[in-house]
Order: sequence, then C-alpha cells, then structure tokens
Amino acid sequence: QVQLVESGGGLVQAGGSLRLSCAASGRTLSPYSMGWFRQAPGKKREFVARINWSGVSTDYADSVKGRFTISRDNAKNTVYLQMNSLKPEDTAVYYCASGRDFYRYSGESENDYEDWGRGTQVIVSS
Repeated sequence: QVQLVESGGGLVQAGGSLRLSCAASGRTLSPYSMGWFRQAPGKKREFVARINWSGVSTDYADSVKGRFTISRDNAKNTVYLQMNSLKPEDTAVYYCASGRDFYRYSGESENDYEDWGRGTQVIVSS
C-alpha cells in the first residue's frame, strides 16, 4: 500500500499562486493514474484534476481549467498541482489519490482511486 503526503498548502491572496506536492512512499506511483480532489467546508469532495501514468493525458474540472496544472515526476515519485489565479472559491482541503489499476487512466470519480493522502489546506483570501 502506498502512503501519500500532500504539502504546499497555505494562505494566499486572491490572484496568487500555490504549488501543491504529493509525495509517495511504499511503492512506485509510475504505473498509476493520479488525481487531485478538494473539499470545501460544508461541501462534498470534488474532482479537480487527473493525470495518466505517463503524464501525457490530463483532465481538469471546468472550475479550474486554464488556471491549474497537474504534472508528475515519476523519478521522484511525486505529483504536483500548480494553482494560479487563485480565487476565494478555491479554498478547500486538497487531497491527492492514486488510481486502482496498472496503466489505466482513472476517471473523475472518487471510486476510481484507491489510496488517499490526508490533505493540505488551501485558503484564498479576497
């Protein structure tokens, strides 16, 4: 089983940027899709972005498209989420997750992901 640890969250003003990292230990991430999700206070956890095992394919929620970029460095066993032009509505706890199956491009549902980190808090002030 893999352990995922998110970092890079914090407090930022609207319009600012943050880069989240998700570091894995216990096994290699390279054959698995990875996803970022977020949960705002009082709301359900929602999909943010996903990336396939090689990094060639990526997808984003409409709410973050054009502002966020997901990437991965398989040599470092780490996945990133670059967040630019942040808005107050981006305030949430951000989670990374690894897909269930080898070399399968996991979807946008939480059920497509098996292992989860504990999250990192992002607060965007207006």
